[in-house]
Amino acid sequence: MSEIKWGIIGLGNIAFEFASAFTEIKNSKLLGIASNDSRRLNKFREHFELDKNYCFSNYEDLIKNKEIDIVYIALPHNFHFDWINQCIDLKKNILSEKPATINLSQIKIINQKLNKNNIFFAEGFMYSYHPQLFKLFEILNEKIIGEILKMESSFGVNIVEKKNFLGFKRIKINEKSRLFKKELAGGCILDLGCYPTSLSVLISKFKSNKLNDKFKINKSKILMGPTNVEIEASAQIEFQNEFKSDVKCSFRENLGEVTKIIGSKGEIIIPHSWKCRPSKIIVNSKEYNVDNLYKNIFSYEIETISNFIINKKKDPEFPAINRFETEVNMGILEKWINTNEN
Repeated sequence: MSEIKWGIIGLGNIAFEFASAFTEIKNSKLLGIASNDSRRLNKFREHFELDKNYCFSNYEDLIKNKEIDIVYIALPHNFHFDWINQCIDLKKNILSEKPATINLSQIKIINQKLNKNNIFFAEGFMYSYHPQLFKLFEILNEKIIGEILKMESSFGVNIVEKKNFLGFKRIKINEKSRLFKKELAGGCILDLGCYPTSLSVLISKFKSNKLNDKFKINKSKILMGPTNVEIEASAQIEFQNEFKSDVKCSFRENLGEVTKIIGSKGEIIIPHSWKCRPSKIIVNSKEYNVDNLYKNIFSYEIETISNFIINKKKDPEFPAINRFETEVNMGILEKWINTNEN
């Protein structure tokens, strides 16, 4: 097996960006797509010049197709659990868009099933496959900043706070967007907060060379919007190894995607932690640029996962987020959502 054939279920904006990456990669091919929206299915097929015999109006037909090696689940959060389970039952390799599930009990069930099946599974944190993260851990391994003490990380985009004609700010929600629908697991914690929490998990693991699921959520502050989902949230994660990470996410403030790692001998700043554009790391005021082989950030994820499958691996290798790290991260997200010290 030298070329892995991919299928996508759910054809939203993220799926379009993902599908656009296949032109850059030699070991992977986008073979099939599925959507219950016929207009979207046809537009997607035409744009990517796909064979109509592999374009399905229901997800199960794509999953059952024996020529497709792995399914990328790009559906809204609340649908992930059911379709991950269907893929497992049909022995299909899986890449699920983040977050893989909407609560801890769901990912525990999935991991129990995965342990009984010889298939690959990963949660889609694309930044964890990018050379920028490899460079970060290379720098941390050299102990330039000494012992890792603390991290500060954020992800925020203003999509709700607008100014009226007098210049006063007000909250304006697009109630049609999945981001603000509670029934679709909307809210900024699951959508954006999962990025800084996931990196916190990886840094904690690196610091102790192991990871357990023991942690505390401190200083949690959550601002709820008019549709009863979070539009801004912050917290401190305290891991058992005394590593602390201050995390923040927002739909009402342009926080950017900056991460700062503080050590006993200095600090590291990653200006573009998640989208990795431009790719650089600042260590004690010295800049380290990271070479980009590919233009599309998803290319690294697709190529690496395809290699994992070719080499018959069931779990991603560090620093890509593995099954247990996905479970720990979901535990943090769930506790954060349910802890508010306001």
